[in-house]
Amino acid sequence: MGYDALLWLSFGGPEGPDDVMPFLENVTRGRGVPRERLAEVAEHYQHFGGVSPINALNRNAIAAVEKELAAQGIDLPVYFGNRNWDPMVERTVAAMAADGVRRALVFPTSAYGGYSACRQYDEDIVRARAAVGAGAPDLVKLRQFFDHPLFIGAIADAVRVAHAEVGVESGARTVFVAHSIPESADLASGPPEEGGRRYSEQIAEAARLVAAETGIETYDVVWQSRSGPPQVPWLEPDIVDHIDALHARGVPAVVVCPVGFVSDHLEVIWDLDNEAAERAGELGMGFARAATAGTDPRFAELVVELVREHVADAPARKLSEFPAAGCTLNGEPCAPGCCEPAKRPTRA
Repeated sequence: MGYDALLWLSFGGPEGPDDVMPFLENVTRGRGVPRERLAEVAEHYQHFGGVSPINALNRNAIAAVEKELAAQGIDLPVYFGNRNWDPMVERTVAAMAADGVRRALVFPTSAYGGYSACRQYDEDIVRARAAVGAGAPDLVKLRQFFDHPLFIGAIADAVRVAHAEVGVESGARTVFVAHSIPESADLASGPPEEGGRRYSEQIAEAARLVAAETGIETYDVVWQSRSGPPQVPWLEPDIVDHIDALHARGVPAVVVCPVGFVSDHLEVIWDLDNEAAERAGELGMGFARAATAGTDPRFAELVVELVREHVADAPARKLSEFPAAGCTLNGEPCAPGCCEPAKRPTRA
């Protein structure tokens, strides 16, 4: 069966000071996050004029993908929808239906499995189709791509550039970083008997592949952007704490690679370019942050290659033995138990 369009599905971000609190309320809806905590996070956005870079980066990436689709002779219009801010995915899918789209591919802007990185995009698809009703197009979500050679190659080159920036003779330690999640949410992206792997294992595999590509023998994998009550365990160590530990060991410099992120959204530029860089500076350590893959020309090639797996039966290229999970139809999980949300503790 053919396809009529490609839906670019992302997280969303505010594009002005007045957008920040409504956006954060959308992000945390149903989670009971205190307003004072939202106000703290809002200050991070206001530090950058209330604008997250994510929407602009998505629009630039979409333009690159449209150009690559045309170059490869694939006639698919690209639509843009977000989970948490304009353009909201419900309205985008409604526009697709009005335009006569009956079956579309969906590219979610996350390379990994896990609830927030994978399953929640399935929920976005279900919600958007329900909002449209009987005329909603079928939506086929593309697979995860954390081990795709184009993704790994783009990150590897960014790590090389960062090492050159801090000085190849500096003795810089390479530190791969991803968004932390509660330990209870670090579940397999599919049943173990089918090769399902946890989010943390996928991050570790991507880091291993990048290190192998760049010839880096020793490195670390750490986490950032922890939130929630302190009594709930999250994946550790935190990047700032890890910089302290490296300094205590006499490490003179650090190259930080946000391997868990596709683009420089606000958590990258705040947690790494501000907090981590500032802490390294206070300690007198050299610091460089590798670019994310989304602005590399290979990223558009990657997206179109994932599209070609469906429109032209192109082979699924991957560098690991992990399963090529995450591909769904109309938001149905790709496997029983795939990317389940964290279980909330019950009250006695």
